[in-house]
Amino acid sequence: MPTKKLQKYKVTFSIQAPEARNVRLVGEFSDWEHHPIDLKKLKSGEWKATLSLGEGKYEYRYLVDGQWRDDPHCTARVPNAFGGQNCVCVVA
Repeated sequence: MPTKKLQKYKVTFSIQAPEARNVRLVGEFSDWEHHPIDLKKLKSGEWKATLSLGEGKYEYRYLVDGQWRDDPHCTARVPNAFGGQNCVCVVA
């Protein structure tokens, strides 16, 4: 019996941080800080990474030079265990 292949979607994450030296994306899709995703800096000062994600809801945040930052483009947020909020990305 053939197994159904789960569909993946390309999702681009980006944040404007022209003065940053290092920007990482962490979330449920990266096991948080265990497997952070390095973003690439563009000449405009924007940092970007594109991931292939299956359908679902994913909580995430950015680490900019070691400091937690929210995604200013994300309007969906949920409280986290540290008194802050995580951003939520819905892939459908």
